[in-house]
Amino acid sequence: QVQLVESGGGSVQAGGSLRLTCAVSASGFTGSRMCMGWFRQAPGKGREGVALIASDGSTRYAESVKGRFTISTDNAKNTLYLQMASPKPEDTATYYCAARGACLVEDGFAALRASLYWGQGTQVTVSS
Repeated sequence: QVQLVESGGGSVQAGGSLRLTCAVSASGFTGSRMCMGWFRQAPGKGREGVALIASDGSTRYAESVKGRFTISTDNAKNTLYLQMASPKPEDTATYYCAARGACLVEDGFAALRASLYWGQGTQVTVSS
């Protein structure tokens, strides 16, 4: 059983910064081996992968956020972060964290999208 709780969303001006946090509570999983990531969903659009961190610590980013966003965890993977630098209005969305058992970065967002474990989401609004 995994529980995920996001926080840190809010309103920010374009070019500013924001850090999202996902508190992870997992039983029956080896935390350090978990695969975790961030997705987002804008109104009227599907849920898209933003960033993931695989079991070995490798990371993968959507092209639209590469170079601006950074995903990280604490050592035990009890907390997942998404540092958003230079956000743009098109980054406005509800952001969700997701987690599952072991994965490889080559598995991509599809593997994480199939996860049973999702947070409730946190809204991010970027104004121009």
